[in-house]
Amino acid sequence: MFENNPICKLLNIKYPIFQGGMAWLGTAELASAVSNAGGLGIIGAGHMPPDLLRAEIQKVKKWTDKPFGVNIMLMSPFVKEVIQVVLDERVPVITTGAGNPGEYIPAFKEIGTKVIPVVASVALAKRLVRTGVDAVIAEGTESGGHVGEITTMALVPQVVDAIDIPVIAAGGIGDSRGMAAAFALGACGVQMGSRFVVSEECIAHENYKKMVIKAKDRSTVVTGRSTGHPVRVIANKLTRKFDEMEKANAPIEEIEKLGAGGLNLAARKGDVEMGSVMIGQICGMFKEVKPVKQIIDEIVSGLDTTFQKAENNCK
Repeated sequence: MFENNPICKLLNIKYPIFQGGMAWLGTAELASAVSNAGGLGIIGAGHMPPDLLRAEIQKVKKWTDKPFGVNIMLMSPFVKEVIQVVLDERVPVITTGAGNPGEYIPAFKEIGTKVIPVVASVALAKRLVRTGVDAVIAEGTESGGHVGEITTMALVPQVVDAIDIPVIAAGGIGDSRGMAAAFALGACGVQMGSRFVVSEECIAHENYKKMVIKAKDRSTVVTGRSTGHPVRVIANKLTRKFDEMEKANAPIEEIEKLGAGGLNLAARKGDVEMGSVMIGQICGMFKEVKPVKQIIDEIVSGLDTTFQKAENNCK
């Protein structure tokens, strides 16, 4: 299976399954486990200082001999230094968010690094194709963390139709059915973040994982729409405070200050009431914490049955 998959051939991975590059959660522990299980593990650089990122990359190299990636947030205050670390360490794959990676692509191309940006619209996908990226991740608003406005179901086929490079679907995907749907929409692979949050290898605080496991289909909300930086999280005391401030038309600076450091507070320190529990709408499907390998194996092994059921439903 997947011998002729464009993403697997491009990146030399066994399965076209990416782990989302989640800040504070996409550490060497999770990234190496996903790569070892046949997918593409991704370190979430976020606002990580360059020295810390270098240490994470070197841990992954120690723990796996498989391809892996780094997600670079182009709005990071350390972006130039982070780019240099990635170049020095010759990271095989780069995914990017919050900006245009065009100016850095020649340097990445020179060392053979594949560049795969996250996009939330057709216009952005088309613009980035012109810069020479190798593929794109079309991420719908169902995803956790920073989100766009278009759903995965609507976004993916439009991006697929608009560009001539591989598309990876993201947002609301966590099992064989989601992966099969992504293929039906024209994607060559999937990216999952939320599913891997509740894996044994993810270093998220136990309180964070428990809150995700308890979540229902309507447990998430989007905060920060008035600031232009909407974020999907599980509703809690922090989100209610956001709602109050936005309804009161509080200054944008005050609203953004409220959320500063919220992910670290929840993910690492376990404060799931005043911290940001970033997770996708699909969280209501997750009932237990599992090893990464089991998660990936169950998704891949379930594809045949999923396709068979779909075929039967069409008869």
